[in-house]
Amino acid sequence: MEHQHKDLADGRWQTLTLAEQMGNVGSEVSRAVKVENDESRYWSALTRAFELLDLTIADPRLRGRRREIIRAREVLADAALGGAEYGSTLKDLDRYFFYFAMAARGSR
Repeated sequence: MEHQHKDLADGRWQTLTLAEQMGNVGSEVSRAVKVENDESRYWSALTRAFELLDLTIADPRLRGRRREIIRAREVLADAALGGAEYGSTLKDLDRYFFYFAMAARGSR
């Protein structure tokens, strides 16, 4: 699989805290929200968000948190496809991930 975030896939991602990782996912979700009317940019941002979530799920330090992260990925997929399963929206998820970004910023 070709990674859009090659430097992160090569191990740098595992140097970030969970809050930093999820905050970065949130940046991509936020981009998707802003470009919802541009299908190409929308799916590019969501593809990057899913890639980052997959890197987070694969992070061996987070083995005990995987269920929660996998659920966030599942809800993101639902939101991206219209929210039929959970009634989720990208705007709701943007808010969810924003708190991780704030926590990461506060811990610096």
